[in-house]
Amino acid sequence: MFLWQSPQWPEFQADLAALQPALAAARYAQGRTMGLASQLQLMDLGALQLQGWADEAVATAQIEGEILQINSVRASAARRLELLDAKTVERDARTEATLDVLEAAIAQRQQTLSHDMLCGWHAALFPTGRSGIQKIRTGAYRDHAEPMQIVTPRLGKPDIVHYQAPDSADVFAHMTRLIVWFNTSLGQTDGLVRAALAHLWFETIHPFEDGNGRVGRALSEMALAQDLKTDQRLWSLSQQMWLDRAAYYAQLQAATGQAKMDATPWVQWFVGCVHKAADATWEHMQSAMRKTRFWAELREQHPQLTPTQTKAINKLFDVGPEGFANGISTEKYVNLCRVSRATAYRELTALCEMGVLMQTGVGRGTRYQLIQHRQP
Repeated sequence: MFLWQSPQWPEFQADLAALQPALAAARYAQGRTMGLASQLQLMDLGALQLQGWADEAVATAQIEGEILQINSVRASAARRLELLDAKTVERDARTEATLDVLEAAIAQRQQTLSHDMLCGWHAALFPTGRSGIQKIRTGAYRDHAEPMQIVTPRLGKPDIVHYQAPDSADVFAHMTRLIVWFNTSLGQTDGLVRAALAHLWFETIHPFEDGNGRVGRALSEMALAQDLKTDQRLWSLSQQMWLDRAAYYAQLQAATGQAKMDATPWVQWFVGCVHKAADATWEHMQSAMRKTRFWAELREQHPQLTPTQTKAINKLFDVGPEGFANGISTEKYVNLCRVSRATAYRELTALCEMGVLMQTGVGRGTRYQLIQHRQP
C-alpha cells in the first residue's frame, strides 16, 4: 500500500513535541540569518539575493536531472532583481521557465492558492509543451489512463515499482483537498511543518505528467515565504536538498511508500534542511563581511596597490591558506596576473615590504603567503 491508500488519508499527523527541538533550531537559524541580512548594504543584500535565486534555480533543476548554465541563471536573476539592464541579458528558455515559476511562488504568496495558479506554474515550466522531445500535457493535471509510477527498470526482469500515485481520474479531487488545506492552514499550522506537509502531500498526488518535483518545491517556497512574510530569497532550500539528494529521495520514498499518516520523520528531515540552508547563508554573509573589512583596511593602509597586486591578494584571500601549496609562487603570479616575471617579482617583493605577504623558502621553492592576521 502507498500513503494515499491509508484509511486516514489525507489526515497527516506530526508529533510537535518530538519536532520542537528541530523547529526551534531552524527558527533560530532563520532569525539569525535574516537579522544579519538586515545589516547589509543595499548592494551586498542584492548580491546575497542574487546568489539565493541562482542557487535555487540551478538546484531544483539538477534534482530532476536538468542542467542549467549558471552564468545564464545569474544574468536572468540579476535582471529580475533589477541589478542588470534587461537589454544586456540574453535569455535562455529553460532558465527563464525555471525562474518564472520560482518568482511566481514568491510574488503570489499573498494570493489564494488555486488549481489555476498551480497549472499556470506548470505551463510556465514547459513553455514548448514538451519535456525534452516528448510532448506532454501542460498547464493541466494528467489525464492518462496508465498508472503514474516511479520505477527502476531492470533488463530482462520486472521493473521495481517504488511508488504509484493516485489514478488520474482522482487527481482533481485530491488536489482540491490539498488546496483547501493549504489556504486554511496558514496561521493555524506551524509554518515550517506546513511547508513540509505541503511538499509531501503534493508529491504524493503527483498531479502532472512531469515537473512535479519542481512545482512541489515551489509550493514549499510559497509556504515558507508566507511564513516569514517576505519576498526576499536569502537561502536555497533546493540546494540543500540537492546536496543531500540521496536522503531527499529516501525520505520521500519512505514517507509515500507506506500507508501510515505519521509524517514526523519527513517533517523533521525537511526542517533540518531549512536549518542547514539558513546556516549556509549565514556563513556566506560572515565570509563576505570579513572580506569587506579586509579590503577596507588594506586599501586605507596601502592605496598604492596596483590592479595586479589587488587581483593576486583577492585570489589568495578567496582560496585561503590551503589554496596554494605553501603560498603563491612567482610563476603562478605571472600566470594569474598576466605580467612578466620581472614585474611579478617586483610586485611580490613590494607586497612583502608592505607587510601584506610573507616570503618563505628560497630559489625555486620561494612562496608568498598572506600574513596570518590578514587571513579570513
